[in-house]
Amino acid sequence: VQLQASGGGLVQPGGSLRLSCVASEHTVNNYDMAWFRQGPGKEREFVAAFRWNNRMAYYADSVKGRFTISRDSAKNTVYLQMNNLKPEDTAVYYCASRRTGILSTLRSATAYAHWGQGTQVTVSS
Repeated sequence: VQLQASGGGLVQPGGSLRLSCVASEHTVNNYDMAWFRQGPGKEREFVAAFRWNNRMAYYADSVKGRFTISRDSAKNTVYLQMNNLKPEDTAVYYCASRRTGILSTLRSATAYAHWGQGTQVTVSS
């Protein structure tokens, strides 16, 4: 399974970016799709996920109201729309997938079998 993430870049505080993650060898259907990030000197952390079982989106408190995860089944792609970006959002963003599973592990990086290569997001003036 391959996940290809793209869309990162340099943006000023308050700006927006949209990340994309294209899945090959499996569809986004029947899979939970998630975004994680890892900032400089930090642990990898959960950002957002779309859970297939109940078709619901879940977010970290730090991005709720600013980020939106969505998927396009026809394009086999998951997106992360990021608005009102802050310097603390600076990180490498990774997309991840797993066969749809239990809710309690949705936010855990160890629960995901497949990972993309990461795309750098830098928020700075």
